[in-house]
Amino acid sequence: MKQTIAVRGDLGMGAGKLAAQVAHASLSAYEDTDRRTASEWKGSGQQKVVVRVDGEDALFEVADVADREGLPHAVIRDAGRTQLDPGTATAVAVGPGRDDVVDRVTGDLPLY
Repeated sequence: MKQTIAVRGDLGMGAGKLAAQVAHASLSAYEDTDRRTASEWKGSGQQKVVVRVDGEDALFEVADVADREGLPHAVIRDAGRTQLDPGTATAVAVGPGRDDVVDRVTGDLPLY
C-alpha cells in the first residue's frame, strides 16, 4: 500500500511551501479513502512517494487517470497567502491504494 503525491515542478515553490502542499494533498486524499484501505495503509507504515509533474495540464492528467482507476485522489489549490496566486493547482495525491494500481497512475513520473 502506498500514496504518491505529484507536485508541480514549474512553480518554483520554496521547500516549506512544497512540504505544506504535499501535506495538504496527502491528508485530503486520505480523507477520501474507504476505512479498510485506510486502515491497511496506516498499519503498513503510510508509505508516501513524492514525484514531479511539469505543469498544470500534467497534474490534472494524473488526477483523471487516478479517477479512472478508482483511486482516492485530491487536487490541491493554493489559497494565495504567500508565494502563489490564489487558486493555483499545486499538487495531487493519488491513493492510498495497492502499489501496482498507484504505479499505473504515477509510476513513470520522476521523483521530486
